[in-house]
Amino acid sequence: MFIFLAGFFVANAQVAELIGVKIFALEDTLGIAPWNFNLFGELGALQFSAGVLLWPVVFVITDLLNEYYGERGVRLLSYFTVVLIGYAFVMIFAAIQLSPADWWRAGAQVQGVPDSQAAFRLVFGQGLFIIVGSLLAFLIGQLTDAYVFHRIRARTGQGKLWLRATGSTVVSQLVDSFVVLYVAFKLGPELFGGVTEPWPWPRILAVATVQYVFKFVMAVGLTPVIYVLHGVIDRYLGRGLAAEETE
Repeated sequence: MFIFLAGFFVANAQVAELIGVKIFALEDTLGIAPWNFNLFGELGALQFSAGVLLWPVVFVITDLLNEYYGERGVRLLSYFTVVLIGYAFVMIFAAIQLSPADWWRAGAQVQGVPDSQAAFRLVFGQGLFIIVGSLLAFLIGQLTDAYVFHRIRARTGQGKLWLRATGSTVVSQLVDSFVVLYVAFKLGPELFGGVTEPWPWPRILAVATVQYVFKFVMAVGLTPVIYVLHGVIDRYLGRGLAAEETE
């Protein structure tokens, strides 16, 4: 069961890093009029990283790992996942440096892409501080989630799974949402420069707030799923072993 949960955990984190470079407009996707919110003086529509598609799975798996394998299990997987993501980006960087075959570079022209190499570099060659920011946010968020989950559990005991599952996610994603934007779009460009100007604080606060509200709603909405999967695992392990694992 640990291998099964860990596999989904690592895979989701890895895929989130790869597809997260795409920013989509929620209103256009749903076919509704743009909201054009005004937060902290920033005007805009509801726009998210495509990585949010995976957050429901991440929430559920993290809470199950917390419940059955404790802080040690979550820390182990969090550190290991960061190493694997870093390894993946090293390999992607190496792949970008390879000289493309002429026929491959021009092969996508029939689909309206004039240069496959440029497209490959654009999609996979994320900015350094976006990578650093996302990895740092992921690690801090997961460690915070594990800490809060088990502090709540220490006070409430075996009951109130909904409280520790939702409470830990709400706190950890507040940290995650702000850290990644601050490192990637504020701190990094200010210290070392970048392809864009550093974001002003109102924009960081506005975008982080919108994304956090989405994660908050998802965390609350997924609580029944946690209970269902908790029951499935308890039946799979048997009551005795399940109770022993959670202890």
